[in-house]
Amino acid sequence: MIQRVNELGQPVGDIIEAWCARPLPPKEPIVGRTCRVEPLDCAAHADALYDAFVKDSESKNWTYLPYGPFEDRADFDKWLDSIALVEDPLFHSIIDLKTEQATGVASYLRINPADGVIEVGHIHFSPLLQRTTLSTEAMYLMMKRVFDELGYRRYEWKCDALNAPSRAAAIRLGFKFEGIFRQATMYKGRNRDTAWYAIIDKEWPEIRDAYTEWLDPSNFDEFGNQLSSLQASKAIS
Repeated sequence: MIQRVNELGQPVGDIIEAWCARPLPPKEPIVGRTCRVEPLDCAAHADALYDAFVKDSESKNWTYLPYGPFEDRADFDKWLDSIALVEDPLFHSIIDLKTEQATGVASYLRINPADGVIEVGHIHFSPLLQRTTLSTEAMYLMMKRVFDELGYRRYEWKCDALNAPSRAAAIRLGFKFEGIFRQATMYKGRNRDTAWYAIIDKEWPEIRDAYTEWLDPSNFDEFGNQLSSLQASKAIS
């Protein structure tokens, strides 16, 4: 790649033509083949989310989140009410189209329309959602909105550097590792070194094609098992 230089001979970044601030994420549902991603609605989703989350009997899914586990349903509802109307992070529920029940949550956060940067986080998939086609499609639908619908340049994933499942998920979903920010923050009385991952707009078309191929019904047998993994794509492997 040829490095651009200015009139002083200094290296500078590429010119971005005709850029304007990107829209904020809308609050309309995103509908896929197996799931629907829609803004969190306490009245509609609280019962199903609580029932789904308590299936994690050891509360392992809460370890790397800054909140939870909750003492009881009242505490859970109080937390849910506190996040439902916040614009950033903008929480969404993931709905299983077969049951029409909410099975997990994820959010857009650190939304930066001026620079076209947005993060996905606060991801909490219940045991009903983990390691399913739904969970992968939900992440794809959120990516697709960011890049194809809203025109953002960068989509980020950050997690505790000790959170091995989250780090593996980021790589599996097509994010590229960018480094560790040491002592980036603290939560639950603990230090957090933060691992950074991202997808940028020029990488997205190949990644989108990989998801489209993977999600095609022909890639699954009669029991719903994948015939070819997402990592079989060169764009993601």
